[in-house]
Amino acid sequence: MADAPGNWLRRLSEGLSRTSRQMTEQVSSALGARPLDQERLDALEEMLIEADLGPKAAARITQAFAAQRFGKSSTDEEVKEVLADAVAAELLPRQGRFAPLSGPKPFVVLFIGVNGSGKTTTLGKIAHDLTGRGAKVLIAACDTFRAAAVEQLHTWAGRARADFVSGAPGADAAGLAYDALAKAQAEGYDVLLVDTAGRLQNKQGLMDELHKMIRVMRKLDPDAPHEVLVVLDATVGRNALAQENIFGNAIGVTGIVMTKLDGTARGGVLVPVAQASDSPIVLIGVGEGIEDLQPFDARAFARSLVGLEAAFHG
Repeated sequence: MADAPGNWLRRLSEGLSRTSRQMTEQVSSALGARPLDQERLDALEEMLIEADLGPKAAARITQAFAAQRFGKSSTDEEVKEVLADAVAAELLPRQGRFAPLSGPKPFVVLFIGVNGSGKTTTLGKIAHDLTGRGAKVLIAACDTFRAAAVEQLHTWAGRARADFVSGAPGADAAGLAYDALAKAQAEGYDVLLVDTAGRLQNKQGLMDELHKMIRVMRKLDPDAPHEVLVVLDATVGRNALAQENIFGNAIGVTGIVMTKLDGTARGGVLVPVAQASDSPIVLIGVGEGIEDLQPFDARAFARSLVGLEAAFHG
């Protein structure tokens, strides 16, 4: 995630181009060249809901437009600026920070999410960033039922130059997590990254397994895990909201990672997900590359979402 700001902002804009193109076309169609009357505002609100921003956010954003009292001379850029500000206002309270090197050592991060959400890849990218900053990182492959996930994570560990532990197929995930934390403590690791299963076919069994992993790690460190990141796939649209609810209600999620924002025309789904969760958005992904996962910046995201040039904000 150590990337030149300009490079990341360019990729963010490119990654969100499908969403921004569709959103700006629909806004232009909804508003037309006439002053904003109730008919135009209703069309705008409907468009925002269709863009997966959710009815509550859509209503508030529409109210922000109504307050501007646009006239016939309003330009597309002026409309986009208001839209970007309104979206940013929705997201700023949900902007979080992921800082594993500023906490206790070893800092334990538990990754949860359904299979296919990008969880394993996200873990690998974070590992690569941390080792690039000089951290000693251990990866634990606790999705013991999917050999492909273990192999993928092993490959990422090699790329990241992180150490790696796994168990036999079908091994007890909690026991592996316990052994990994014991190793991390004994050998002076800075960060322990723990992958988990994401098979929702047996939801209660999965939740029981996650709770057991947390319980046994706390025998070694009462505060572990220090972060629980739920990884969500933006391409599933509002199903991402349902996934966040499943994990958020059962496990103490501390942060949200939204991946694959480049693969959808409905990147606005980040808004209702953020608002429905008690946890902040900490990282977003807009591509497959190592540098395509970066800290979430609400204003930069909002401006890219509507097709405006973005800049980072403190």
